[in-house]
Amino acid sequence: MTDTVIELDQVSLGWRDRIAVRDVTGAFERGSLTAIVGPNGAGKSTLIKGIMGILSPVRGHIRLAGDSRNEMACLPQVGELDRSFPISAYDLVAMGAWRRVGAWGRFDEQEHDRVWHALETVGLADFGTRVIGTLSGGQLQRALFARLLLHDAKTLVLDEPFAAVDRHTTEDLMALLHEWNDEGRTVIAVLHDLEMVRASFPQALLMAGQAVAWGPTSSVLTPENLHLARHLCAGDYL
Repeated sequence: MTDTVIELDQVSLGWRDRIAVRDVTGAFERGSLTAIVGPNGAGKSTLIKGIMGILSPVRGHIRLAGDSRNEMACLPQVGELDRSFPISAYDLVAMGAWRRVGAWGRFDEQEHDRVWHALETVGLADFGTRVIGTLSGGQLQRALFARLLLHDAKTLVLDEPFAAVDRHTTEDLMALLHEWNDEGRTVIAVLHDLEMVRASFPQALLMAGQAVAWGPTSSVLTPENLHLARHLCAGDYL
């Protein structure tokens, strides 16, 4: 028997009169490692917003197992962050402890140790006091991964986690994703690098405003499916 964490039932998502994602049905199983791929404008980030509850379905249902919403953590696109906000890398990472500490809870020594350990894990032990606006793209992405460590969530949802990141940083962070998955966590990531997906993600969801294919990566990322996804996004078959 499968253990479903997130189930999508004929889900359509959009704003006002524009539908960006149409009739997606499928499920993410507990402990799975899934890449969401597709051309620009395929609705990948929109689907992520629906899964995280940021965007409500226009039609259909998104069902979460048990208390999964409280067991989820999201890594947003770096471009969505206001890097001019005067916050240190340490404070950015410490935000990951919010569910444990709360708005008025005491940030004790144990939590401080967790923050510094997370920074050390991602290679930013010497950057805790740096304001995020002074960090490189790769350093900022490492800090966001450290924040995920503080969340200690069972389901991790990442939107383009390797965008504008150098190869070395990508390899380090990909290793961290594999480590989390090996611990039994469910990992869902929006990605563009199909070779990385083929090498590192057993499951894939190919989007093109709808689900073109969803399942084992080798059966999803076929030339025929990729060709169809490109044409669907171009409007050729709509």
